[in-house]
Amino acid sequence: MLISIDHGNKQIKTVHKTFVSGLRESDTPPPFGQDVLFYNGKYYTLSDQRIPYMRDKTIDERFFVLTLFAIGFELRRILASEEPVKVQLCIGLPPAHYGTLYQRFEQYFLGRGQVDFRMDGTPYSVLITEAVCFPQAYAATVPVYPKLQQYPKAVIVDIGGITADYLQMKYGQADLSMCDSLENGVIVLYNRIKSKISADFDILFDESDIDAILMETVQDYDTNICRVVKEQAQLFIDDLLGALRERMIDLRTGRTVFVGGGAILLRKQIEASGKIGSALFVEEISANTRGYELLYRASKYGG
Repeated sequence: MLISIDHGNKQIKTVHKTFVSGLRESDTPPPFGQDVLFYNGKYYTLSDQRIPYMRDKTIDERFFVLTLFAIGFELRRILASEEPVKVQLCIGLPPAHYGTLYQRFEQYFLGRGQVDFRMDGTPYSVLITEAVCFPQAYAATVPVYPKLQQYPKAVIVDIGGITADYLQMKYGQADLSMCDSLENGVIVLYNRIKSKISADFDILFDESDIDAILMETVQDYDTNICRVVKEQAQLFIDDLLGALRERMIDLRTGRTVFVGGGAILLRKQIEASGKIGSALFVEEISANTRGYELLYRASKYGG
């Protein structure tokens, strides 16, 4: 079974499921709640408090447990025909980290033999037979790749949790000399806003509050707080676009393709910046995972 997972520092994403990259561990089962995973003698539940930033996600078992959650969510959707279920895993890393970390990240999931776990009482057995890592940003463009082949220049900007990845493409071909990752993801924005709100209003804000204001899903926040949040978001986008300009990336020419949860969250600020010539937004938050699958199939089967 092919399962594609985007291991973000903010969120874990499969083709069908998105959840925060946060865990709670316990020796005893929780008294209530769902999405409870039992593995290797421990009980795990998902948490809205994400794991602190990890450049190398292989240093402990937390991202493997999050992977088991992702696999469990996908297995719930099908009736397994064999035990254990053989899993081919598609994963990814930011372009700047890819060359140094992809082999370690692939090996992190391999060589474990049959892995047994229970999720909400249902037993699962999986055997990860393959783990293939792809560069983020490029993978996210695969669903819209036919459009990119028409443009003499397109810049992909993938705004994630910690990194904002960029990649220039020419008529659909990646220009690896113009590809890197900046530590300008939305977690940086969250920390700025929380510090500002605490200093100005003596209020403890969390990331869900910030998301609600930026997405305008809730209207009962103080207008002054909303103003500060949106002003900080605009400054953040202006800083990000300025950092790209310093890298000789001018987004006023050619086509700019914005992908990732951060781009979806900050679309209004991106469009209001006045620094983008022609923008295309990939609204699908799981675009990387779909791209990993398509790239995997192309590498294996030629299409």
